[in-house]
Amino acid sequence: MPIFEGADVRLHYEIDGPEDKPWLVLSNSLGTTLDMWTPQMPALAQHFHLLRYDTRGHGASSVPPGPYSIDQLGRDVIALMDGLGIARAHFCGLSMGGMTGIWLGIHQAARIDRLALCNTAARIGTPEVWNARIDKVRSEGMAAIVPAVLERWFTPGFAARTAEQVEQVRAMLLTTDPAGYAANCAVVRDMDQRDALGVIKAPVLVITGTHDTSTPPAEGKWIADRVAGARHAELDAAHLSNWEQPEQFTRTLLDFLSGAASG
Repeated sequence: MPIFEGADVRLHYEIDGPEDKPWLVLSNSLGTTLDMWTPQMPALAQHFHLLRYDTRGHGASSVPPGPYSIDQLGRDVIALMDGLGIARAHFCGLSMGGMTGIWLGIHQAARIDRLALCNTAARIGTPEVWNARIDKVRSEGMAAIVPAVLERWFTPGFAARTAEQVEQVRAMLLTTDPAGYAANCAVVRDMDQRDALGVIKAPVLVITGTHDTSTPPAEGKWIADRVAGARHAELDAAHLSNWEQPEQFTRTLLDFLSGAASG
């Protein structure tokens, strides 16, 4: 199992795809692992040198004492890239991974080529909402919140048609360390990157889901309106649009990233 030893965290990562292709870093959502990109792997691995990783507190990465901050999540990516000798890369993150992408676009422009921000926002929810979730996970464990999370992540029709896929996502959530989950909830609770969005100079794609109640399309459009030249695509999906509309998500992402070659 590949592990990067950072200053205060051990990050589990996986590398796939041809070494002569451009680097693409994929960043997971709150409560999942690098396996959340499974629907995209066959196509993306043909076109990119892929780096997936488990965000600190998730999967096989370590769980340092929390709370964490968006600065820490962003710096983890840069440290991992440094450790692997990656000077520049495309970046695609969903939900919390998208928040990390916003931070990178603002603070590490020299390291990011193209930036895909999926089902995310520059500010999400209120401290009261996140504190309540943190308290519930700490006192009752992940099982107490998973049913409500899955209801937000998938439309009822998709959940009914694809029970096996939903179970894969459920398993990721249930096996997430409650302390790591709570520490990352604090990231989202404390994050507010709205005022700095205009600083981003990288080409940006914003993907939203029509039925996403966690980060509604209006939140994604708000980002796209404030980043010069940003592109917006809305998919017929809820929060985990890369699972609910895998072919359209992958095609939209590939079309955007291929623009790097065509200028």
